[in-house]
Amino acid sequence: MSGIPIENIAGKMGAGEAAKTKSVQNENSGKFDSVINEAMNRVSQVQSDVDKAVSELATGGDITTAVLAIEKADMSFQLMTEVRNKLISTYQEIMRMQV
Repeated sequence: MSGIPIENIAGKMGAGEAAKTKSVQNENSGKFDSVINEAMNRVSQVQSDVDKAVSELATGGDITTAVLAIEKADMSFQLMTEVRNKLISTYQEIMRMQV
């Protein structure tokens, strides 16, 4: 194992293989971005649903609907916060890796 020289891997791959690798990396990052943005949009939508339910409650609406909307918003916000914390800790762990 120690006798094998480590060289530029991209130089050993054909031009087509290197392009495929870069394309896959771009596709994956685009999917990740879209998943995170979609999740944030959902949390935002739940927050706006809470505003609507509270406004309806103030004008004589159903308290059950308002409480359920508030709890749903609280849970979705906590989930998004935990996902963010996990992403930050993962990023920090990757930055601590020695190359």
